[in-house]
Amino acid sequence: MYLIAFPLLLIPFAFFNIAVFLLDMPLGDEEKSAVFTIPLASEATLPPIFDRSMPVTLGDLIVAIGILLLYVEMIKSVRPGGKSMVDHLLSFILFLVMAGELVFVPRATLLLLAVLGFVDFITGISVRLAQPRIRFERMTPAQPVHQVSDHP
Repeated sequence: MYLIAFPLLLIPFAFFNIAVFLLDMPLGDEEKSAVFTIPLASEATLPPIFDRSMPVTLGDLIVAIGILLLYVEMIKSVRPGGKSMVDHLLSFILFLVMAGELVFVPRATLLLLAVLGFVDFITGISVRLAQPRIRFERMTPAQPVHQVSDHP
């Protein structure tokens, strides 16, 4: 499988860094960084009247992508064979990088991504420890049974 030993949360983390450092986009300002808006109805009427809207910012979109990719990471960790120790190590390194960057770039989006990275690492380790250990051992060939007779 192509997704083995690749922390998928690296994708939204890379999008965050591209948006913040290369494009210099404000992630939290709703008026400046709204990617799209979701129409909302103010009250339940028939037919519905959508007179309000909720802007979805780039930061919201990055966190939503991160949550969806966290789901895929959980599926990776519970499949037969599970995640290898390399996957856990890479998830832990990614979490440390996110937490380290959070110290220097305090943004709510990065905080949520770091929380997702922590949940990915802890859940992967927990699932790995909870899985039963199955060992397959090679059996020795059966020895033929010699019959002992009463008559000489």
